[in-house]
Amino acid sequence: MTSEPALRRATRNDLAGLPAEVAPFLLGARLRTVLDGEEVRIRITEVEAYHGQGTGPIADPGSHARMGRTARNATMWGEPGHLYVYLSHGIHSCVNVVCGPEGVAGGVLLRAGEVELGVEAAARRRRMTVPVPGEGVRGVFRDLARGPGRFGQASGLRHPVHDGIDAVGSGEKAGAVAELWLDDPRDDVARGPRVGVAGVAGTAAFPWRFWIDGDPTVSPFRWGRGAADAARERPGPPAVLD
Repeated sequence: MTSEPALRRATRNDLAGLPAEVAPFLLGARLRTVLDGEEVRIRITEVEAYHGQGTGPIADPGSHARMGRTARNATMWGEPGHLYVYLSHGIHSCVNVVCGPEGVAGGVLLRAGEVELGVEAAARRRRMTVPVPGEGVRGVFRDLARGPGRFGQASGLRHPVHDGIDAVGSGEKAGAVAELWLDDPRDDVARGPRVGVAGVAGTAAFPWRFWIDGDPTVSPFRWGRGAADAARERPGPPAVLD
């Protein structure tokens, strides 16, 4: 990928902070992947932060690593810059950027984005018709990478073969290349509760979802199981519903 004026390769130091601190700075960043000779580049428009056991000042009951290290979440405990690719509902591969010091679990889920390059490859992976020029957002379908499962499909990264791929170092694993490119910090970042997370972890007590305000590729908000009830029992800052 040729560097554009505002873009630069991410470093481990960029991702060394806790996920809730790093997450907003990933908005506008690009995830570039190459699989089977096909390049796809996605501009990140929505993310969610997750902390593991012992990470940060408060426990995160919504994290895969809330109970400690397991075979499933081991990548979250590694050095920052690797991608934690997990399987959601036994179907969808979802992509997270590992953040925080090595040995401190955390990740930022890439919830949504706009496919800027490789539209045909991304659409084929999504089993969608290739967009007609001028249709959707900047010539692509709004929904092509709208939501974490769709984002994972469009990127081509798959669980378990690509779990742990290094997006700031060598960036190659199991025939895939992944690179994370950062843009300048944005001044149009919105935040609110995480989408579809159960109980208090999906309320304003954890306003760890960040998105580019007004971007049409951002996914809609929905309460997780019991989260709306938990929000009524433990009122905090109002949930932002879009």
